[in-house]
Amino acid sequence: MEQLSKLAARRKRSTVTRLNKNSKILKTIIHAIQEKKGEQLVLLDLRRIPEAVADFFIICEASSSVQVKAIADFVEEHVKKQLSELPYRHEGMQAAHWVLIDYVNIVVHVMQPETRKFYKLEEMWSDAESENL
Repeated sequence: MEQLSKLAARRKRSTVTRLNKNSKILKTIIHAIQEKKGEQLVLLDLRRIPEAVADFFIICEASSSVQVKAIADFVEEHVKKQLSELPYRHEGMQAAHWVLIDYVNIVVHVMQPETRKFYKLEEMWSDAESENL
């Protein structure tokens, strides 16, 4: 848990900048994923978990590495176009089994089904409120 606290502090996440489910960036990301046919879309609300590194996780599946990359690219493009926001960082674009896009208060996970089953993020963060979208 100490590692998570250090990471959260380094990313400068604070209660002042906390988001809610009606935030524009959250809605924009979800819309982008749905437009590119992301499947099994789940929103995890992490705001009540003190150790959480973000307010929300958005998790979705894509059937191939090409679709994983297409969804991730479109999320970044759409958020930049609509809100002029860039991610803090992204990872996994080369292999595209699991792409993570970090917007500090929102972390987007685009995964192939096998990868999602293996890492079980929803189980790992089972204390979070979960909503199927």
